Amino acid sequence: MKLKLTRPVMFFDLETTGTNITTDRIVEISMIKMFPDGSDVQRTIRVNPGRHIPEEATAVHHITDEDVADKPHFSDIAAQLAQSFLGCDIAGFNSNRFDVPMLSEEFARAGVNFDFTEPKFIDVQTIFHKKEQRTLSAAYRFYCGKNLEDAHSANADTRATLEVLLAQLERYEDLPDDVAGLSEYSSQQHNVDLAGRLVYDDQHREVINFGKYKGQLAADVLHDNPGYFNWIQQGDFPNDTKRIFTAIKMRAQKG
Repeated sequence: MKLKLTRPVMFFDLETTGTNITTDRIVEISMIKMFPDGSDVQRTIRVNPGRHIPEEATAVHHITDEDVADKPHFSDIAAQLAQSFLGCDIAGFNSNRFDVPMLSEEFARAGVNFDFTEPKFIDVQTIFHKKEQRTLSAAYRFYCGKNLEDAHSANADTRATLEVLLAQLERYEDLPDDVAGLSEYSSQQHNVDLAGRLVYDDQHREVINFGKYKGQLAADVLHDNPGYFNWIQQGDFPNDTKRIFTAIKMRAQKG
């Protein structure tokens, strides 16, 4: 195995009620924990989201309300999941922009404080897009020479993501083979929060990355427009984003 690991990497994929990380909910999570010796263990858990699964979501992942009616709610398994992820780096396909922020939101709602600043993140989609510009099914066919059966099944997508990364490492000699290098390569920007609403500039200062204040220092905006902070806290933003804006505001007040 070309991938060099010093600790486990958790490959994971989510199926959800939709694509809004603050208002939608997880209906399935599939995990493959790969260990430094090359072995792995896998697990898939279906989750009752406590709401109707829209038909357009079911059309993608084929999970219905009936399929999850007797399954645990996320709050029932959150502590166990956090323990499974503890001490692992994290990998997925489009995971930096969707799966990781979504998981963070679900942990927050369940009252589980998981430190997402500790792991390194590998987004296999970013590597693929930098190299080939395709979808996961096409990536699986291109790199692994196989068709992806049961696409949009969390387990199938998770296993395919792991296999694609290993094939990418074999194909591209210039691709880093350690987690730190892959994490840096697969990062499109240096996010402060998981959703990328804030990014670091070259002086490691928090810069707003959306809306009318995009490109401006968050500390300056919070100072010049006090109402902006209240707008963030009351708006449809991830808890992680709100927490970091709060930390910036408190730091400025102490300074």
